Amino acid sequence: MTHIVGDVMTREVVEARRETPLKDLARLLDRHRISGLPVVDHDDKVLGVISETDLVRRQAARSADRPVRRFRVPALRRSARRAAAVARAATAEDLMTSPAITVHPEQRVADAARVMERHGVERLPVVDEEDRLIGIATRRDLLRVFLRSDEEIRREVIVEVFTRALRVPPDTVTASVRDGMVTLEGCLEHDSDIPSAIQLTYRIDGVVGVVNSLTGGDGDGRTPTPLRRAGTTITSAETLCRRGPRIGES
Repeated sequence: MTHIVGDVMTREVVEARRETPLKDLARLLDRHRISGLPVVDHDDKVLGVISETDLVRRQAARSADRPVRRFRVPALRRSARRAAAVARAATAEDLMTSPAITVHPEQRVADAARVMERHGVERLPVVDEEDRLIGIATRRDLLRVFLRSDEEIRREVIVEVFTRALRVPPDTVTASVRDGMVTLEGCLEHDSDIPSAIQLTYRIDGVVGVVNSLTGGDGDGRTPTPLRRAGTTITSAETLCRRGPRIGES
């Protein structure tokens, strides 16, 4: 089973309103031992996100106390104006990052992780079809899928990949897992099923790599192709076990 955001998100969300004073925000972060929270309107729609980094930046901007009139270069003037606006911030609305980057509960955990990485954020508010806040997904929440035991992964590979997807009798293949690395062994009816088995196995949450020792039984003319992901070989020519020649073949 591929995990979705709704499986791992935190449902009891600490939130702020746009008018929440900054001192109250700091107290919320400290009391709940969190590093950031979403800002919502009175209809629970997400307006933005505020973090402890934003509060620190505001304090630093106040301490700098650089008059805007010192700068003549347009870029410097814009920078000074932004710093002045941060220094004057008094509520969550003044300081929050907006618009917020959000996800939906049915999205895959892997997709949410990519959104986090792409935007450089630590948390993602989870919203329903009307963009109302229903949860929050942090990096720690997404990390849970990689903390599955090897036995959990092994069972899912057999049930989801071979029994349900490929409809292979359970006694024809074996899967062994060590530290998230899956080794597949056995004989499939068709050579062309081997790449599918590898790809489906790799998509299972918690799998870090696949070593293939599967063979095909019918020699249907298709040769499994080595798969690569992020520059790393998942299966190579050395690990792909090929069917030997039939009687009468040279």
